[in-house]
Amino acid sequence: MHTTYLLLGSNMGDSKRQLQKAIAAIRKNIGRVVRRSALYQTAAWGKTDQPDFLNQVIVVHTNLDAHQTMRNLLAIEKTMGRVRTTPNAPRTIDIDILFFDKEIITGKDLTIPHPRIAERRFVLTPLNELAPNFKHPALNRSIHDLFIHCPDTLNVKKF
Repeated sequence: MHTTYLLLGSNMGDSKRQLQKAIAAIRKNIGRVVRRSALYQTAAWGKTDQPDFLNQVIVVHTNLDAHQTMRNLLAIEKTMGRVRTTPNAPRTIDIDILFFDKEIITGKDLTIPHPRIAERRFVLTPLNELAPNFKHPALNRSIHDLFIHCPDTLNVKKF
């Protein structure tokens, strides 16, 4: 059994409903959702001329390996209407693998831990809620330490 931390995000349509639908699909196609953070509202990161995002981190227990988990997540995004256009564009759903156990994977199609965790408050805020003492396997720092020293100044507030 593997433990994976996933970041969910949406800023198109009924974002709260999109996150709920994604969680239901993750339960069906990935594994058991064992914990969820609160929902957080954040201004768009990178491309700022778009609606705010709702974000949530969930913890999932799965029997799948990291690559199959990623393939299934991409299929869920596609089923939910995600169309990949330009980076940081608005989206119905975005699902990122933040951590997969304590694995470090660097490949063409998959990088775990997610490479920009330490730079994004909208990731660290819900992650800090669920796992402040979890050590980032590549940076060897706790989530709480990364959260405290995050350079991102975007406002992240509970929804």
